[in-house]
Amino acid sequence: MPKRTQRSSINFKQLRCFHTVGTTGSFTQAGKALRVGQPSITVHVKALEEYFNVELFSRHGHHVELTTLGKTLLNITKRIFTLETEAIELLTAASGFQIGHLSIGAISPHQITSSVMDFGKKYPDVDLSVSLGNSQEIIERVLNFRDDVGIVPQIEKDPRFLSIAYSRNQVVLLVPKNHEWAKKKTVKLKELGGRRLVLREQGSATRRVFEDALFDSNITIRRVMSIGSREAVHEAVANGLGIGIALENESRPDNRVAILKVSDVDLFLQPHVICLQERSQAPLIKAFLDLIREENTE
Repeated sequence: MPKRTQRSSINFKQLRCFHTVGTTGSFTQAGKALRVGQPSITVHVKALEEYFNVELFSRHGHHVELTTLGKTLLNITKRIFTLETEAIELLTAASGFQIGHLSIGAISPHQITSSVMDFGKKYPDVDLSVSLGNSQEIIERVLNFRDDVGIVPQIEKDPRFLSIAYSRNQVVLLVPKNHEWAKKKTVKLKELGGRRLVLREQGSATRRVFEDALFDSNITIRRVMSIGSREAVHEAVANGLGIGIALENESRPDNRVAILKVSDVDLFLQPHVICLQERSQAPLIKAFLDLIREENTE
């Protein structure tokens, strides 16, 4: 084992190898990601472990798992290599040539289509990726540095995030075309009492807003079907399985389904674009946030 001074130094090549194994889940995949042979990855990770006399991975044949210490270190390396990327972006932007990669999380493609298109036109050399999920998943992805920015239907005040109001989106009801309400434009919230509802899974902001309104009005819904995607909710309604809840701008035209509003309660979501406060000045994140601010003033 190399002799260490009182304050140990760290080999960043070894650290990058550890980080890549931790994020990809295997030494083989890490080798492919870093374009080196798997034995080289193994040597570097082993050297890191031996230098500090620690175990970062539990090895079970070809299967590896992060130890508790390894998981803690991975959280640190995520920040380290994210900052490295931001430093590259900053220096590149200073030279007048904006390149890099921006990852965006959203609950649906409808939320981001125009913004992503506008950003892509303004920065054609920036690679864009989009991940879809519910509100909780997107928040977790931003917190874990897996997404640079997220677009969520609602967010509580949280000092960890910078958030910008994006747009206002009405919550509507979906009924099958043969339903007794199909020709109506509106219904009152209390009329939903005792009806079978088709809702998104727990964690969906649309569901939370709707259930909060029911609770505030002392209305009990006894029959609920929970479904994991907005498309599945739409299909369930079309096939007569219940009354669905959806966002107005995500409700696609379908001659099997009628859309109506709740007349006595203002049901809406106020989507926000979020990023970590500590990353809000990263060049590409800041550029995207500036674009959102510009769109809000138009």
